[in-house]
Amino acid sequence: MHHDDRIESFYSSDRWRKCRKVFLQNKGGLCELCLKRGLIKLATQVHHRQHITPDNLDDPRITLDHSNLMALCDECHAEQHRTKRWRCDELGHISL
Repeated sequence: MHHDDRIESFYSSDRWRKCRKVFLQNKGGLCELCLKRGLIKLATQVHHRQHITPDNLDDPRITLDHSNLMALCDECHAEQHRTKRWRCDELGHISL
């Protein structure tokens, strides 16, 4: 949940719902990060690469531009919001 009512309101808006729907259709409804790993998994989330804040909420280049979005499954979306202390490459090798 977001801490700002305006951000909550954005995610409930028709303009976001339409953008999200078209974006997921353009991505074939599949998780982009899973595809890079050779996995086929449905995307259930649309993630903003540059996160929405009260300061950039009115900037459509941040909120609605497809270049700032990623189609992700629930697990990959959760991972994008965690603070990373390590990395895992495509082969499963972990590095700090």
